[in-house]
Amino acid sequence: MVQAQTLTLSQALEHGTQAYPFLKSKQAEIQSAEKRVQASRTDFVPSVIVQDQYTYATSNALNGSFFPNEGTSISTSGGIRPDNIYRGTTGSFVSAVIDWRIVNFGRVKASVKAAEADLNRSQTDYDNELFQHQIRIIDAYLTLLVNQKLVDVQRSNVERAETFKNVVDAGVRSGMRAGVDSSLATAEAVRARLILLESQQREQVQRLRLSELIGQVQTGLRIDSMRFYTTLPQTTFQSDSISPKNPVLRFFQSQINFSSARTVALQRSMLPSISLVGAGWARGSGFSNADETFAMDFNRGLGYQASNYLVGVVARWNLTNTLRLKHDARSEQFQVERFRQLYNDQQLRITRQNREAETQLTLGLEQARQAPVQLRAAQQAYNQAKARYQNGLADLPTLLQSFVTLNRAETDGYIATSNVWRYLLLKAAAEGDISLFMNQLK
Repeated sequence: MVQAQTLTLSQALEHGTQAYPFLKSKQAEIQSAEKRVQASRTDFVPSVIVQDQYTYATSNALNGSFFPNEGTSISTSGGIRPDNIYRGTTGSFVSAVIDWRIVNFGRVKASVKAAEADLNRSQTDYDNELFQHQIRIIDAYLTLLVNQKLVDVQRSNVERAETFKNVVDAGVRSGMRAGVDSSLATAEAVRARLILLESQQREQVQRLRLSELIGQVQTGLRIDSMRFYTTLPQTTFQSDSISPKNPVLRFFQSQINFSSARTVALQRSMLPSISLVGAGWARGSGFSNADETFAMDFNRGLGYQASNYLVGVVARWNLTNTLRLKHDARSEQFQVERFRQLYNDQQLRITRQNREAETQLTLGLEQARQAPVQLRAAQQAYNQAKARYQNGLADLPTLLQSFVTLNRAETDGYIATSNVWRYLLLKAAAEGDISLFMNQLK
């Protein structure tokens, strides 16, 4: 189980990419698109329709009516009797029709290519969603990690405030300190506890968020700090251009390709088709072809009495349908332009994010290097103020100010280090290459 161990970042990514329901839905969409490709390829195969029917019908127009192949309209050819007779008799009909569109001017091939483009769009959509989900997991992991560190800082701060409060209370009871000092120390201790509670709240909220991204909401999730707070990433890379392999750009490019393929398929649908058609059929009827007699014997019309075949070449061109298809094709061309501009919009945004990440990363590294200097100075100032207060050379507000400064310096140190890794993650997200981040952990 996930909660039975302390997760590393790699394990969190593995759990999240395997168990997250939305990613599974994208995988099902890919499988659906694969079946649509297979279905479109069946248009290369001739259409074969067979039927066998037994009927019971009257004969005031045609000796032995029947339902035609692949339809429900009633055959009506033949003469009309002078008197309507509504007594019926049995009949039979069997047929097979083969329709092979041997020339379609690339219509079927264009439909297959459109289905393949749709499959590629589904695949790149999944790849992009997978990449974005990995980025979200890493970001949630880093955020939970720094919140855990801040809880530790605030817990230590509470202990320091409680210890200091006890010292001040003892001085007040002995008459060495003014009573107001005890009140100020109590207020500072309460404030420290409130900050701790707020930090614990943020930590638990972030733990739930990370566990959701992993695919199993839980309150006891534990993560490993790894080397995030023992070293800073090495950042010697810079790039001025965004690779077309970026998952976001690949997805938008696939939408352009899909819409373009649909445009071609619609244009090809306006063209005629030439089919090789063959049919064979046999009929039986309880009505006599020699005279007006008919037999009421049920078995009389169930046997086949006559058979025929028919072969030929048929050219079909739905001229009025081309008007609608022409507008559909033109509409799809505007979709191509729409997706092309969306691609340009994403490229512009990602380029800005890349430059912004490089700037933040450079400045973040400098802040992380300065944080230890701030912490040492704050510790030194607190120790000096504490000693001066204990010797009666400084008042309590001065000591409390150094107390607050030390707490802020401890907090800033962890936040600065965490920000460097998050800026690196932002850089990897803009580059579309998560290995830029993960390689720093090896």
